[in-house]
Amino acid sequence: MPAIRHHVPDDLLMGYAAGVLHQAFDLVVATHVSLNDDARVRLAGYEELGGAVLSDISEAELAPDSLEQTLAKISRMQPTERSAPTGGVFPAPLRKMVGGDASAVKWKSIARGTKQALLCADGDATARLLYIPAGQAMPEHSHRGTEMTLVLQGGYSSEDGHFQRGDLEVAGQQTHHTPIADDDGEDCICLVATDGRLRFDGLLPRIAQVFLRI
Repeated sequence: MPAIRHHVPDDLLMGYAAGVLHQAFDLVVATHVSLNDDARVRLAGYEELGGAVLSDISEAELAPDSLEQTLAKISRMQPTERSAPTGGVFPAPLRKMVGGDASAVKWKSIARGTKQALLCADGDATARLLYIPAGQAMPEHSHRGTEMTLVLQGGYSSEDGHFQRGDLEVAGQQTHHTPIADDDGEDCICLVATDGRLRFDGLLPRIAQVFLRI
């Protein structure tokens, strides 16, 4: 696999270790970590630091429903995978969510060969898979919140650089870009999580947005 050049930021990695991210973002971080040795080492450090902090905290009175709340949070968290599986497109955390590899995805067409599959929704946050034919450009857009895009197959270029398998692009409200899939014969598959609707520049994408929940 090519060297990963775009890594998960520390604040998201710490949020994952603390269990405070949306389920959609948890899935993206867990999948990225399973492909990224550097991220696994950093995550282990944050998990160890969190354990040390907890050991130094004095006892406090618990709420009557604290156990139920804790179990609910645990059930929403994605397990930390220490290594990526051999073969296939999807790492282990994503395979568990999908129920298999890329061939098991139930794609829905968007336009011009582009497809998507909604995986989970947690409040305003959603995670989905995007399939973009080689050379195809996504509509120009900005963001109302945070968008995390993890490349699983192929690659794409945007105003923020070039991204390939394992690379993670984190876009915020100041980001305005037009991702274009690499034109090298291999279609691009990405795992995308957002916590706010996108802002499309074109009229047709804005109309389709109502039906596609993007």
